[in-house]
Amino acid sequence: MTSSGRSTAFLSLLAAALFGPLLAWRRLGPLDFWWGMSLAVVILVSLSCLNDESLLRSARHDWREGAVRKAGLGLLTALLLYGVFWAGGSLSRSVLPSAGKEIEAVYSFKRAASVLRIGLLIILIIGPGEEFFWRGFIQRRFQSGLGRTCGWLAAAAFYAAVHAGSGNFMLVLSALVCGLYWGALYSWSRSLLLVAVSHTVWDGLVFLLFPLG
Repeated sequence: MTSSGRSTAFLSLLAAALFGPLLAWRRLGPLDFWWGMSLAVVILVSLSCLNDESLLRSARHDWREGAVRKAGLGLLTALLLYGVFWAGGSLSRSVLPSAGKEIEAVYSFKRAASVLRIGLLIILIIGPGEEFFWRGFIQRRFQSGLGRTCGWLAAAAFYAAVHAGSGNFMLVLSALVCGLYWGALYSWSRSLLLVAVSHTVWDGLVFLLFPLG
């Protein structure tokens, strides 16, 4: 295995080790879910940058080339995804008896923190940081090794699998949909700015402004 392959495998396992227990117990050591998630994202983004210097160069170039257009597309794609989840939530409640309770359980993650703290952490760390790691590092590496389509599918499947620690089927399904959606956007645009805005705005809509549960 090449050094690139080893670093990808290591960071993939580390992501599973950090996010799995965090989603299962909603804590990371003494930290509640939101501080724990933020710390996990900072660790993974920092190690990604140390392993792949091109990430920062790509991000800087992204900001210099059409940043306003990309941010606008990020906003529009977030609104579209919110609409998909609104319709999907209504449908799932009518088809799956357990869906309502599982969706409500996702919102129990909010109980331990203020709306202000959640909002700031989503905007400053969690939304952009997750995209930097999951799409900018993991998906890009998977696509480099497996090809564009297989790498996209594998990255989305792994993103969903990490959420399995929650034991919540609806959360895992949501992660799979999001992974496929943002992964497709990144594969098409190659813009971390676009997907970071999309992820951050969607998080804000779903968790804070217009909750679905």
